[in-house]
Amino acid sequence: MNHQFTFYTPTNASPEAGALLDKIQSAYGFIPNLFAYMAEAPSTINAYLYLNELIAKSSLTPAQAQLSLWVTSIENDCEFCRIAHQAFAKKCGVKSQTYAAVLNNQTIECATDAALVNFTRAAVNKRGHLTSADLDAFLSAGFSKQQVMEVIVVVTIKTLSNYINHLTEPDVNPELLALL
Repeated sequence: MNHQFTFYTPTNASPEAGALLDKIQSAYGFIPNLFAYMAEAPSTINAYLYLNELIAKSSLTPAQAQLSLWVTSIENDCEFCRIAHQAFAKKCGVKSQTYAAVLNNQTIECATDAALVNFTRAAVNKRGHLTSADLDAFLSAGFSKQQVMEVIVVVTIKTLSNYINHLTEPDVNPELLALL
C-alpha cells in the first residue's frame, strides 16, 4: 500500500530530516528503513526518538522493554518492527525460553515475563480499556503502577511506527535480519 511515499536519505531529505537521519546512522551504524519514510515529517522522527529515550530511562529493564516492544509489534501485525524487536530482544538478553515461547506462541514459563507479555497484549488488543483483572495480574507479578504507565509508552511508540510501516511497507534491513 506504499502510496508512493518517498524513501529519504540524508541527501534528499529536508535539512532537518537529513540531520536526523545522519544522527540515526551514527547511532545504529545504518538507517533502519522505517526512518527513511518517517523523514517525510521530521516531527515524527523526533517523536519516535524522544519516546525511545524515555523508554531507555524507564524502570523496565532493556530486556523487558524489548519484549514489550516486540509483543506490541506482533499484536499490531507489523512485519518490520516484529523482526527488528525480535532481533533486539535476542540481543538484549530476553530469556531463551521466553523468546522461543513468544516466537512459537507457546506458554511462557517465567511468571514475570508472562505477565509482561499478557499485559502488553491486553493493552494493545483492548486499546487501553484494561480491566482490574489485567492490572491485578500485572501488579501481582511484581510490576509497579509506574511500569503500567511505562508499558503504555511502549505501546505508544510502537503504534506510531507500526501504523507508519503499514502505510509505507519498508523492507527489513539486512542489518536487522543478520541479528536474528
